[in-house]
Amino acid sequence: MQDLIRKLLAELGEDPEREGLLQTPKRVEKALTFLTSGYDANIDEVLNDALFTVDYNEMVIVKDIDFYSLCEHHLLPFFGKCHIAYIPATKVIGLSKIPRLVDVFSRRLQIQERLTSQIADTIREKIAPLGVAVVVEATHLCMSMRGVEKQNSFAVTSAMHGAFRNNARTRMEFLELIKLRSAAPAQLDSMPAGFACIGQD
Repeated sequence: MQDLIRKLLAELGEDPEREGLLQTPKRVEKALTFLTSGYDANIDEVLNDALFTVDYNEMVIVKDIDFYSLCEHHLLPFFGKCHIAYIPATKVIGLSKIPRLVDVFSRRLQIQERLTSQIADTIREKIAPLGVAVVVEATHLCMSMRGVEKQNSFAVTSAMHGAFRNNARTRMEFLELIKLRSAAPAQLDSMPAGFACIGQD
């Protein structure tokens, strides 16, 4: 990979041998290896048996999960926040594993739509919940730095399955709750009984 990066620098009109660029191929290789490490991840190993049988069938939300990914069309970053909810049938996922699941799929060459679907589909496959919902909000540098050059735009994608697709009240409850940016005492007091919400702010 380092030889390819040296050739790319030369094609761009740069001198790969100048002081500031001597270590660039090594650094870029290391960065790209990390940013695409999701290809080598095994979902079952990431979850690490953190699937637990519980008698609980209320909504669980993990919101404001920061993520960074690379657009597969231009190899430029897109980044933002991911909000995930599910209603358990018989099993729950260890809460710390949900952000790790986001990392697995974001650390690949991606498009936001597929990222959203892959997260939702994996949760459906692993615990068969009564419903699962994923909302992703992201800024795309391929829109900000080039092309239309709209610095303040962002994209929102969603995947709704089961109760979140079929029940408008459940769907709206989720969409309202992910708007809460802080778990202030007054907000916590107003949350429905049996509701679990874990913020990543």
